[in-house]
Amino acid sequence: HFVSGLEFDLATNLVGQPLVRQQVMKGLREFLENPNPVKPLVMSFHGSTGTGKTYVSSMLIRYLFQRGLQSPYVHHFSPIVHFPHAELIEQYKESLKRWIQGNLTNCGRSAFLFDEMDKMHPGLIDVIIPFLGPSWVVYGTNYRKAIFIFISNAGGEQINNVTLALWRARKDREEITLQDLEPAISKAVFENPQSGFWKSGIINEHLIDLVVPFLPLKHHHVKQCVISELVQQGLEVRPGVVQEVADSIPYFPEEEKLFSSTGCKTVASRISFFF
Repeated sequence: HFVSGLEFDLATNLVGQPLVRQQVMKGLREFLENPNPVKPLVMSFHGSTGTGKTYVSSMLIRYLFQRGLQSPYVHHFSPIVHFPHAELIEQYKESLKRWIQGNLTNCGRSAFLFDEMDKMHPGLIDVIIPFLGPSWVVYGTNYRKAIFIFISNAGGEQINNVTLALWRARKDREEITLQDLEPAISKAVFENPQSGFWKSGIINEHLIDLVVPFLPLKHHHVKQCVISELVQQGLEVRPGVVQEVADSIPYFPEEEKLFSSTGCKTVASRISFFF
């Protein structure tokens, strides 16, 4: 029941991301309908700022857990907040491992969100490998119903370049496939020394089930974001204002001005200038 609710919500509220909707729904549906999954569901979200990565992950969590992000079974890690100092990496490894293990002992159906994977110290994330794979039991807990979501801007630039090249080749946005994007993302994310996944066993052992690319947003997508933000704030939807807010955002590349440089991220703060 909630799966169709989520599907509807994604279809109505997530702008310009046909691939995301398709990947996420397919992965979730298969995973949740399986009473005995072989391994946890591991998804990796990639794309530039403001394209909906955090939005989609919090929407998923809202549907999966009664109290959403406030649920005691949802755990959110941000490298800047939780793992700021490179010299403490051994300590972080120990505590991250203990934390995940402890929480999976409490509740097998837990969710773990890792934000800004591109700022994660290389090597740190590998301590969670035992919890991601198909091994039967780790220290007496059955953890195969857990969901892990990695979020990263890494690969965003490559996704943007591929999307732009396809646009120039007159290929419709809806026709873009995962196959078009995956090689570029892999290169940017998994072969990049600056990335939290650098030389990670998570990649070498193919523990990520779904790579989910978020495409750059066009002008009309930004307008949709402006409209839903106005509605949410209880403000009047005036076409002039919608147009002006959408126009006030920087677009790239220089000549075509096709995609929003910040996605829908600054929409809410810009609206306040007009009211």
